[in-house]
Amino acid sequence: MEQNLTRRDLLRAGSRAAAVCAAGSLLNLLPAQQKRAPAPRRLRVDGHAHVWNPDYLDLVESYGKKDTSVQRDKGAGTSEAEMDKRFALMDAAGVDMQVLSVCPQAPHFEDKVQAVTAARKINDLYGEVVRKYPKKFKALVALPLPHVDEALKELDRVLGPMGALGVATTTTVAGRSLSDPAFAPLFEELNRRGTVLYVHPAGAGAHTPMIADYHVTWMIGAPIEDTISIAHLITKGIPQKYPGMRIVNSHLGGALPMVLQRMDNQYGWENPETPEKPSITAKRMWYDTVAHAHPPAIRAAVDTLGADRIILGTDFPYENGDLFKHAISYISDAGLKQADITRILDYNGAKVLGLA
Repeated sequence: MEQNLTRRDLLRAGSRAAAVCAAGSLLNLLPAQQKRAPAPRRLRVDGHAHVWNPDYLDLVESYGKKDTSVQRDKGAGTSEAEMDKRFALMDAAGVDMQVLSVCPQAPHFEDKVQAVTAARKINDLYGEVVRKYPKKFKALVALPLPHVDEALKELDRVLGPMGALGVATTTTVAGRSLSDPAFAPLFEELNRRGTVLYVHPAGAGAHTPMIADYHVTWMIGAPIEDTISIAHLITKGIPQKYPGMRIVNSHLGGALPMVLQRMDNQYGWENPETPEKPSITAKRMWYDTVAHAHPPAIRAAVDTLGADRIILGTDFPYENGDLFKHAISYISDAGLKQADITRILDYNGAKVLGLA
């Protein structure tokens, strides 16, 4: 059908085309974060898992560690048989990758030579494991603390060349709080690098005989250590001072979800030097899901801290076999929103740990 276009019709069409072109040009000028970003890729990352071998455990035992029996013969070794069983279990639970840390058998010794020797040994082992199984493992390096100068040297030696995701440390280091000013140079470097600090209980019974002497070091001592460490980080403002250092805490933060409102209510008169409301600082950090598959615990953590602050963890090999599978499936069965389940299982860990 023939169409008769007037001069006015042509002018209108030209104006519309110019507007479309202008809009496209403006879109290209927008900052990258305002453009539509590609959808993140699903990657199920277990952020709380361990590897060690008898040689390393023998070494730290010779330096005075008294609890290496807790780590031996649990399936966390480097033999092919142990790895095959581990990978079959990961596949059964849909886990794509594990992030390895050596804590609680960290190379933390008052003797500098011992600390450096142990740190080099475990980091070299982790380097070998990651190179051999690059699609299954990433690692968090161990440092010869409390010797900060040597820790910075070891960080330079292994962090980049090994492709490690960050650093793992214990909730206390040779009896010192992580908030001790002596560790500031290390945190400054981690902040500069924009990397991860993963915090795991020391297994020190929170340095009280009321825990150790009653043989509840791991039953209740570990989450108590988590809670104390996080409280120190909060009251000393460590996450604010080093915003580029992504702090990941173990075990849903211990008792933090239950006591955070109490901290908000009481910090003003008990610890007025706390730089901001504790619940705000708490949400500057992240927490893994290791709660021995207790649904009320993860519900409390999500309600208190937010699903975006929670990453998947299993504590392999302590949760092995069916316990390993349950450490993952309980998240789906805890009554959380489906969007939160998906975020925790398949997206948060990769994003926080720098894999996405």
